[in-house]
Amino acid sequence: MPKLSHVRNGESWEFTGAGLLFDCDGVLVDSVAAAAPAWAAWASRHAPSFDFLRDAPHGMRPSEVVAGLVGPEAAIDATAELIALEIEAAVHTSEIPGAARLVAALPRDAWAVVTSSNRAVAMARLRSSDIARPQVLVAAEDVLRGKPEPDPYLLGAHRLARAPEDCVVFEDSVPGIRAARAAGVGVVIGVGAGSADGDPDLIVADLRSVRWRAGVLVVDAAAALG
Repeated sequence: MPKLSHVRNGESWEFTGAGLLFDCDGVLVDSVAAAAPAWAAWASRHAPSFDFLRDAPHGMRPSEVVAGLVGPEAAIDATAELIALEIEAAVHTSEIPGAARLVAALPRDAWAVVTSSNRAVAMARLRSSDIARPQVLVAAEDVLRGKPEPDPYLLGAHRLARAPEDCVVFEDSVPGIRAARAAGVGVVIGVGAGSADGDPDLIVADLRSVRWRAGVLVVDAAAALG
């Protein structure tokens, strides 16, 4: 059950006055069509046996994945090359259904994006998906330890001037859900059926079942997967 104070209203869960922390890829944007060709082009030079769709560990920072493939000495230059390819391919990013509508309805000081992607990549993907630019964005380069460590979500809550327990996190990956749990957030909402492995408090198929109404976050339980 969510730790954050909530009301069950018929088939909906209602959370009042919460800070909202969104992962980016898989929550706000569908970046698979952008990331796969970028990683394929990168891997053809640096790690020919690596297949993004088969091997990519979801929720981890690209720099950590790259370091594991090419070694720490080559990781800085190899990561920079990957980032450039991902920015170029960002035009193939699309919105997760309901994401643009939801964040457009939110007060700018009520929400943040907390992503394992680098800042330039995340911003390019948000722009390509026509999703409003967040006032607060915590990216890979902003923390010493990425997900599943709590640092990204602790920093996101801090930058919203909220206690972690007063925040709702939207995540699609197991490392992201673990990071949110470790940070002590009030409720974790999984996005997509794959999030079930992280045991979130609620699961929604996408953000069409989530809305903001006069300071209240409403999540339709009827649209939940679990």
